[in-house]
Amino acid sequence: MSDPPDEPPAAEPTPTADDSAPDDAAASADGDPSDQPSVAAAAGIDEAVLDTPRELASTVRLQWILRSTIGAAVIGALATAIAYGVGVATSFLDGSIRTAATVGGAVFVLFVLIGVVRAVLLYRSWMYVVRADSLFLSRGVLTRVQTAVPYVRVQHIDTRRSPLERLLGLSTLVVYTAGSRGADVTVPGLTPDRAATLQRRLERLTTESEGADAV
Repeated sequence: MSDPPDEPPAAEPTPTADDSAPDDAAASADGDPSDQPSVAAAAGIDEAVLDTPRELASTVRLQWILRSTIGAAVIGALATAIAYGVGVATSFLDGSIRTAATVGGAVFVLFVLIGVVRAVLLYRSWMYVVRADSLFLSRGVLTRVQTAVPYVRVQHIDTRRSPLERLLGLSTLVVYTAGSRGADVTVPGLTPDRAATLQRRLERLTTESEGADAV
């Protein structure tokens, strides 16, 4: 009589999804800390904006150049009138409209060039920083002006748009502060969406500062 065939070895149990779940959960809990939300994000504050220098929209240079061009046109017209009057009253100029217009045109071009250079340099110097306790501004061409506005002094914040700003797609943020007259600060050269976002963020930080100061 032949021996009975050997029985096949028992198959090892295949792990199920339920068996691996605790290990996955533990790996997730002990994973990279960067995968977990930070305290600033949990508090609703965009940490990428805090303490980060921000520039204005590049279109603001065109706004400043157009403003300076309007002023240059007024100054050029005054120079034309003065040159014509001086030419008529004295022999220094021939008293013709053409000569007076030449003088006024030269003055106009000079002030336009000055306005263009000023707009470029002012744009490079303009910078604002949203800090945890204050709004910091830095700007100026010949004279550098730096302003720190503590949130505890902020009364309210507005956005405004002039006809020229609406044409160029720009907006200005105005921060009204408590204190002496003229202490209000403005942040020009913002897009409407950026101005609205910045307004909401500053209002939230102001509210948080008032609550912390009250405590």
